[in-house]
Amino acid sequence: PRHGVRRQRQMCIRDRVEVGEHRVAMFKVGESIYALGDRCSHAEASLAEGETFDDEVECPRHGAAFSLATGKALTLPATEAVATYDVEVDDGTVYLKIEEES
Repeated sequence: PRHGVRRQRQMCIRDRVEVGEHRVAMFKVGESIYALGDRCSHAEASLAEGETFDDEVECPRHGAAFSLATGKALTLPATEAVATYDVEVDDGTVYLKIEEES
């Protein structure tokens, strides 16, 4: 546990998808679906390979934690957030919304 904080390990379904230049880690925790940039902002490790605790994902390389909802870096060694993407579910199909870059 990080700094004496008791965290509950979450069972989740995870996947990594690539859309154009975007590599996205997708997580289903309970009924919620989250989509984050797949690369840890500290060491480029795949967050889709990390463990989930409460509403966080832990980088498998150095243990930095990120909020699944906001992408915010919650623990060192990461100090920068990762991108988040909107997700929509329609009739059981999951749609990932990625803004086109101008």
